[in-house]
Amino acid sequence: MRFYTEDISTYLKEHGVKPSYQRLKIFQYIMENNNHPTVDTIYRALCHEIPTLSKTTVYNTLNLFIEQKIANVIVIEENETRYDLVMGTHGHFKCVECGKLLDIDLDINYDSCEELDGCDITEKHIYLKGICCDCKGKRN
Repeated sequence: MRFYTEDISTYLKEHGVKPSYQRLKIFQYIMENNNHPTVDTIYRALCHEIPTLSKTTVYNTLNLFIEQKIANVIVIEENETRYDLVMGTHGHFKCVECGKLLDIDLDINYDSCEELDGCDITEKHIYLKGICCDCKGKRN
Protein backbone atom coordinates (compact mmCIF):
# COMPACT_ATOMS: atom_id res chain seq x y z
CA MET A 1 0.00 0.00 0.00
CA ARG A 2 1.66 3.19 -1.21
CA PHE A 3 -0.07 6.56 -1.46
CA TYR A 4 0.82 10.14 -2.24
CA THR A 5 -0.44 12.72 0.28
CA GLU A 6 -3.48 13.51 -1.91
CA ASP A 7 -4.23 9.79 -2.13
CA ILE A 8 -4.00 9.41 1.65
CA SER A 9 -6.42 12.30 2.06
CA THR A 10 -8.88 10.69 -0.37
CA TYR A 11 -8.44 7.28 1.27
CA LEU A 12 -9.15 8.70 4.73
CA LYS A 13 -12.24 10.58 3.46
CA GLU A 14 -13.53 7.42 1.78
CA HIS A 15 -13.28 5.68 5.15
CA GLY A 16 -15.03 8.38 7.16
CA VAL A 17 -11.92 10.07 8.56
CA LYS A 18 -11.50 13.84 8.25
CA PRO A 19 -7.96 14.21 6.87
CA SER A 20 -6.31 16.69 9.25
CA TYR A 21 -2.59 17.31 8.86
CA GLN A 22 -1.81 15.23 11.96
CA ARG A 23 -3.95 12.29 10.79
CA LEU A 24 -2.33 12.40 7.36
CA LYS A 25 1.17 12.34 8.86
CA ILE A 26 0.34 9.54 11.31
CA PHE A 27 -1.14 7.38 8.54
CA GLN A 28 1.80 8.20 6.26
CA TYR A 29 4.31 7.28 8.99
CA ILE A 30 2.76 3.85 9.58
CA MET A 31 2.47 3.20 5.84
CA GLU A 32 6.02 4.22 4.97
CA ASN A 33 7.77 2.56 7.90
CA ASN A 34 5.79 -0.68 8.20
CA ASN A 35 7.38 -1.20 11.61
CA HIS A 36 4.17 -1.92 13.54
CA PRO A 37 4.78 1.16 15.71
CA THR A 38 3.59 1.96 19.20
CA VAL A 39 2.04 5.32 20.12
CA ASP A 40 5.42 6.36 21.56
CA THR A 41 7.26 5.40 18.36
CA ILE A 42 4.92 7.48 16.21
CA TYR A 43 5.00 10.41 18.64
CA ARG A 44 8.83 10.46 18.81
CA ALA A 45 9.09 10.24 15.00
CA LEU A 46 6.67 13.10 14.33
CA CYS A 47 6.88 15.50 17.30
CA HIS A 48 9.78 17.48 15.79
CA GLU A 49 7.89 17.94 12.53
CA ILE A 50 4.57 18.65 14.30
CA PRO A 51 5.34 20.59 17.51
CA THR A 52 1.65 20.65 18.53
CA LEU A 53 1.38 16.84 18.38
CA SER A 54 0.59 15.04 21.64
CA LYS A 55 0.59 11.37 22.55
CA THR A 56 -3.13 11.71 23.20
CA THR A 57 -3.66 12.89 19.61
CA VAL A 58 -1.68 9.93 18.28
CA TYR A 59 -3.64 7.53 20.48
CA ASN A 60 -7.02 9.03 19.51
CA THR A 61 -6.09 9.04 15.81
CA LEU A 62 -5.09 5.37 15.93
CA ASN A 63 -8.33 4.49 17.70
CA LEU A 64 -10.25 6.33 14.96
CA PHE A 65 -8.34 4.36 12.29
CA ILE A 66 -9.29 1.13 14.09
CA GLU A 67 -12.96 2.15 14.40
CA GLN A 68 -13.04 2.95 10.68
CA LYS A 69 -11.33 -0.38 9.89
CA ILE A 70 -8.26 1.07 8.21
CA ALA A 71 -5.84 -0.12 10.90
CA ASN A 72 -5.48 -3.09 13.24
CA VAL A 73 -4.26 -3.19 16.79
CA ILE A 74 -1.62 -5.81 17.64
CA VAL A 75 -1.14 -6.92 21.23
CA ILE A 76 1.47 -9.67 21.51
CA GLU A 77 2.83 -8.53 24.87
CA GLU A 78 0.49 -7.27 27.61
CA ASN A 79 2.39 -4.00 28.01
CA GLU A 80 2.90 -3.25 24.30
CA THR A 81 0.24 -2.16 21.82
CA ARG A 82 1.28 -1.81 18.19
CA TYR A 83 -0.56 -0.78 15.04
CA ASP A 84 -0.75 -2.16 11.51
CA LEU A 85 -2.34 -0.92 8.28
CA VAL A 86 -2.45 -4.37 6.64
CA MET A 87 -6.10 -5.34 6.92
CA GLY A 88 -6.00 -8.73 5.20
CA THR A 89 -5.60 -11.91 7.23
CA HIS A 90 -1.98 -12.42 8.20
CA GLY A 91 0.06 -13.29 11.25
CA HIS A 92 2.94 -11.68 13.09
CA PHE A 93 6.33 -12.95 14.25
CA LYS A 94 8.10 -11.13 17.07
CA CYS A 95 11.80 -11.58 17.70
CA VAL A 96 12.36 -12.01 21.43
CA GLU A 97 15.90 -10.61 21.12
CA CYS A 98 15.65 -7.44 18.99
CA GLY A 99 11.87 -6.85 19.27
CA LYS A 100 11.34 -6.69 15.49
CA LEU A 101 7.78 -7.51 14.41
CA LEU A 102 7.29 -9.10 11.00
CA ASP A 103 4.17 -9.77 8.94
CA ILE A 104 3.76 -13.41 7.91
CA ASP A 105 1.48 -14.71 5.18
CA LEU A 106 -0.93 -17.41 6.29
CA ASP A 107 -3.19 -19.71 4.37
CA ILE A 108 -5.40 -21.34 6.98
CA ASN A 109 -8.68 -22.94 5.97
CA TYR A 110 -10.92 -22.35 8.97
CA ASP A 111 -13.83 -24.08 7.20
CA SER A 112 -12.11 -27.45 7.60
CA CYS A 113 -11.64 -27.06 11.37
CA GLU A 114 -14.23 -29.27 13.10
CA GLU A 115 -13.93 -27.39 16.40
CA LEU A 116 -15.15 -24.22 14.70
CA ASP A 117 -18.06 -25.80 12.84
CA GLY A 118 -21.09 -23.53 13.29
CA CYS A 119 -19.04 -20.70 14.84
CA ASP A 120 -18.85 -17.16 13.48
CA ILE A 121 -15.26 -15.88 13.43
CA THR A 122 -15.13 -12.11 13.95
CA GLU A 123 -11.37 -11.67 14.47
CA LYS A 124 -8.22 -13.60 13.61
CA HIS A 125 -4.93 -13.13 15.47
CA ILE A 126 -1.93 -15.39 15.06
CA TYR A 127 1.27 -14.43 16.85
CA LEU A 128 4.54 -16.33 16.81
CA LYS A 129 7.61 -15.56 18.92
CA GLY A 130 11.18 -16.65 18.45
CA ILE A 131 14.56 -15.47 17.24
CA CYS A 132 14.71 -13.75 13.84
CA CYS A 133 17.26 -14.70 11.18
CA ASP A 134 19.36 -11.59 11.85
CA CYS A 135 19.68 -12.27 15.58
CA LYS A 136 20.25 -15.98 14.99
CA GLY A 137 23.05 -15.10 12.54
CA LYS A 138 24.68 -12.81 15.11
CA ARG A 139 24.74 -15.72 17.60
CA ASN A 140 26.64 -17.99 15.22
